[in-house]
Amino acid sequence: MAHDFRCPERRQTFLLPPDMRDWLPEDDIVHLILDAVALMDLSAFEATHKLGGAGQAPFAPSMLLSVLIYAYSHGVRSSRAIERLCGRDAGYRFIVGEHVPDHTVIARFRRRHVERLEAIFVRVLEMCRDAGLIRLGLVVLDGTKVKANAALEANRSAATIDQQVARMVAEAESTDRREDRLFGPDGRETLPKALARREDRLARLRACQAKLERQAAAVAARQQAKIDARAAEEQATGKRRRGRKPKPADTAVDPDRVANPTDPESGIMKTRQGWVQGYNAQAVVTPEQIILAAEVTTEANDVQQLKPMLDLA
Repeated sequence: MAHDFRCPERRQTFLLPPDMRDWLPEDDIVHLILDAVALMDLSAFEATHKLGGAGQAPFAPSMLLSVLIYAYSHGVRSSRAIERLCGRDAGYRFIVGEHVPDHTVIARFRRRHVERLEAIFVRVLEMCRDAGLIRLGLVVLDGTKVKANAALEANRSAATIDQQVARMVAEAESTDRREDRLFGPDGRETLPKALARREDRLARLRACQAKLERQAAAVAARQQAKIDARAAEEQATGKRRRGRKPKPADTAVDPDRVANPTDPESGIMKTRQGWVQGYNAQAVVTPEQIILAAEVTTEANDVQQLKPMLDLA
């Protein structure tokens, strides 16, 4: 039986091994990520930086890419959280060394290279395949509803959007005329903050209009395809097909169809907890927990995602 408790000595000079390679076990995923990134062609990432001039040297794209992959593989999405972990977590510190990137650097890197990151995702899968980690005998597809940063009550119908757009345009025109009278046509006064906010909202409402118009056009195209298929069948057989004729395709927007001005791309989703404003996130995964394909859609029904997700996988 022990005589006393084991207590940490926080004033110890060398609390961690002097060699960073001894900080983590050999089978830690951080080693796999660093080796994988080292084999990738990152010339497109590096081409966005100008080297050789004055000023502070930029962070290496290989390091920022590695820390993003490591963070996302552990479910960490926040750039601020990644910055904190780079200063205190052994795995992150092993990647970044003594230079901890600011959260703004991490966020800008992700935004700047978002399309290239998709190509890297495919490259990682190719490397997993070559290593024998991917077997396509069994894959699993599932979807989950993700709440958007928008309120369900913020949805507006097409008719309401038209009214709001007309009102805001009229308000903007009226305000411009009033300020021209106050300051003259060459006046340098800035627009009021309230008007600037209305203009931002007007842009989102117009985005909603465009979304509703795209949806109406897609519905009309599907309807026209049905009409053309029926006509082709009747012409080929020489007989009139039974049943009611499909209605003519109509590209007009249904006035009762809604869109959300806060996040025009989001949609209304039904979950076990009720209705939410958000997206339907899909993932295809192997039994070894390797994600083969991921996508986000505003189609609420998972059944319709089977073929496109298998095609993507």
